[in-house]
This record gives sequence, C-alpha cells and structure tokens, in this order.
Amino acid sequence: MRLTASDIISLNRPTPCDLRIYLREHKISEAEPSAFEKILQTLGQRHEEEHLASLGAYEDPSLVPPDERVQRTSEAIANRASVIYQGELARDTVLNGIPVTLIGRPDFLIWDTDGYLICDSKLSRQVDEDHHIEIALQLQLYGWLFEGTAGVLAKRLEVHTGKGDIVDVPYDGGFAALGELAKILELKRLGAEPYEPVGWTKCGGCGYHEHCWQKAEANQDVAIVMDVDQGLARALNASGTRTAADLLANFDVNTLSGFKRPRGKGEQKVGKRAEKILLYAEVLCRGQERILAPPVIPASDNYVMFDLEGMPPQLDDLDKIYLWGMQVYGMRPSPFLGVTAAFGADGDREGWFDFLRAAKKILDEYGDIPFVHWHHYEKTHIKKYIDRYGDLDAVADRVLRNLLDLLPITKDAVALPLPSYSLKVVEEYVGFKRTQEEYGGAWSMAQFILATETNDEAERNRLMAKILTYNEEDLAATWAVFEWLRGKGASAQANTTATP
Repeated sequence: MRLTASDIISLNRPTPCDLRIYLREHKISEAEPSAFEKILQTLGQRHEEEHLASLGAYEDPSLVPPDERVQRTSEAIANRASVIYQGELARDTVLNGIPVTLIGRPDFLIWDTDGYLICDSKLSRQVDEDHHIEIALQLQLYGWLFEGTAGVLAKRLEVHTGKGDIVDVPYDGGFAALGELAKILELKRLGAEPYEPVGWTKCGGCGYHEHCWQKAEANQDVAIVMDVDQGLARALNASGTRTAADLLANFDVNTLSGFKRPRGKGEQKVGKRAEKILLYAEVLCRGQERILAPPVIPASDNYVMFDLEGMPPQLDDLDKIYLWGMQVYGMRPSPFLGVTAAFGADGDREGWFDFLRAAKKILDEYGDIPFVHWHHYEKTHIKKYIDRYGDLDAVADRVLRNLLDLLPITKDAVALPLPSYSLKVVEEYVGFKRTQEEYGGAWSMAQFILATETNDEAERNRLMAKILTYNEEDLAATWAVFEWLRGKGASAQANTTATP
C-alpha cells in the first residue's frame, strides 16, 4: 500500500476526522471545493510561487512522467542542485506488520553550503505545537524520506508561513509522522466505516458534510443532540448509546450526570449538563420544540440588529473586520447601514472610525437602545478594536453596554428540535427566506478576497454589493428570530396565566 504526506493533511483538515480517511480510500464521492476553498488554493499557490521566485534557478522533477520523478529527484540531490522544486521522495518500510511505500513531495529542497534544507510554503500564519501540527508532521516525514534517499540527515526542516516568516520544525527521526501514518493505514484497511461524531463547526468545510450529516440526522445520532460534545458522543457510542432515543432509554438525569467521558488526559462526569442534554434529546425525538421560560428581552420601542463580517487571523494579520452592519427595527426603523473597511493600507482603521460615527448617529437619534447580535463575535471584536485604535467619544463603550446577545436568550427560552443554535439553522426553522442562493461566512470572505485582489473598480463594487446584501439579510434574519422569540414569550405568559 502507498501512503503519502497528503494523507496526513486529509486526516487533520479542515478538522481531525478518522472517517474522512476511510471514505476517500473507498472512493466515496465528496462535494466540490467551495469558492472560498478554491480561493485559498489559488492564494496558496501564489504564495509558494513567490517564494520560488526568490530562490533563483531550480530543477523541477514534477515535469517528468510520474514513474520517473523519484529517480530524477535522487539524481538532483546527488548532483547538489541548488534548488529542487516539487521533488518526490519515496521509501519502503513496514507499519503494523504491513509492507508500505511512503511518498512525500516537499515544495523545496534547498542546498545550503553543506546540506539540504527541506521547506514547505503554507498560508498558515502560525505553525507550532499548538497550531497546525499536521504541517510539522509532513515536514518530519520529508526528513525521514530524505534520510533514506540521501543517506544523510537534512540540514534543517522549515516552513515558509503565510506571514513570510521561516519557522524551524524539529526533526524527531520521523517517529511522530510514522505513528500518524500507522493510524492512517489502519483506517484505510477497516472493513466498515469507523464511528465519527458529526459536529456543526467541526464538519464545516469538509467535502463529506452532506454525506455524514444526512446519515446522522436520519438516524438521530447521539452526536446531533445539543450539548453533546465530541468526547461525550464517542463515549456514549462506545457504551452502546448511539441515538437520541437510546439516550432517553438508557439514562435518567442521575445516571447521565454520573457518566464519565474523556477530558484531556483523564475523564470527567457529565454533571449538571445532563438535564439539558436529556431535554434536547426528547425534543429531537418528538420533533417538537418546548418553551422553557419567557425570553428575557428588555423593553424598547426600537432595536438595532448588529452583525459583523471579518477575516480570521490565519488569513489576516489583524483579524480584520471588513463590514460593520447595523439596521434599526421597531417603531422607527432605519435604512440598512453597512460600513465597509477601505482597501488602502489604513483601511482597517478607517472602517473602525466610520463604524463609530455611524453608531453615534444611531445613538444620538434613538438613545441607548439594544444592539442585538448573535453569539459573542461582535462583543469580542469591539473590544479588540478599542485596544487597537481607541474609542471615539466613548461610542464603542456605549455600544458595548447596550449589546444584547440573542443566542443565550433563545437557548434559555426554547428547546429546539435542531442540531445547532446557529443563526442560519434557527432562521430557517422560523421560516426566514433569503434572496441569495449562495451565502454564509466563508462565502462572504471569498467575495471580499476577490474584491481585494481585483483592480477592476466595477467588479470590486459588484462583489462588495453582494456582501452588503448578505449582511443586510443577516440583520433581517436576526430580526425575524427576535420577533419569533417575542411571540414565544407571549405564549409562555399565556400558558402561565392559564395554569390554575
């Protein structure tokens, strides 16, 4: 069997998943890469080519037929070629008692006075023990393959990061990489799909998302019960509790509370979460929501729906917000206010202060009304931007004081028969319809990257208009859920009044 360095990436990206290895080995079809993933591939290739251009003359064994590449790379190493681009290294070994051929294709082999540096270019901006361990494992495998090919150790293993830094990767003799490949070998040789709990965040960006989620929802897998995390799902499945119905049949609050699940290097009891987990399992099995309590929503004639669109730190040094979206709903609604960051070097700062000026106008006209958002992203990033650029007339501080996170209010008020309390999931549940066929956070980032890359002003305006429409509909969706939730509050109050 042939195993490659790319298998290590398959196991770990977009998030670690044993099942993905099995499915790919058995040629199960997966979705085409999203627009966002395709853009990342393009940017990654550009990043690699820019580094190559800085290295001077090079040999490229990838240009010869596939069955000649290992030999051509070996010859280039023997001849001390100054730079070998996309060389191919191979080495036979035995893993778990099974003969295998291991293959790796490092981006660069660079001669440095008395030995070769092995280097990969990656878009990732941070590579260490806690970030992108799969990249380090790939480099360690290349080191082991090189040692077998050249008969000497590589002088150094290194990563050319998305920030342009060179990060050294310690060589451990290939021990960790071979261990990872041994695990991958066993997964490929399984006779049936391994159990892998789905997760709403975990499965995003994976080509097997639909494959796995359709099966999990059809079976009401225990992993889709709200508040059942990955470790608990695995422990429950191993104990024979595989579905939401099993959970209700096998446990009560006391027994589930005492059930132990993996936690770090040890175990931890489920504890106080048990009651809520069983409640979610019940509403999922019945397919009916349950009102728990009236939603705690402060009274106001008007509310600002508030939503941000941003680039994550692995793609932008600043963890940049490129769109600050606001719209007042209620008795005196306002037009949509979408404040975008400028595209120049100082665009992030300009966007922040434009947002503060727009928020000040709302506060001046409406007073200290609630800024309604979903989850903690908005609060986290306002604090970051205050630290980064400061406040303007204490506007940001006023916005912070008036933030109203609708997610915990919703969870405390209504138990929903859903696998997630993501806004996209809840808005669909309450009947909100969007006008765009394509949307979502990753889609929005892809459009912004395209807008940043183009010099065509008309095309840039077209792309930004699509992002603004998406954000405006995010605000409308938040208001739809808000109004639906207030209706539940009236129902809960009516039920309480009717109870003798």
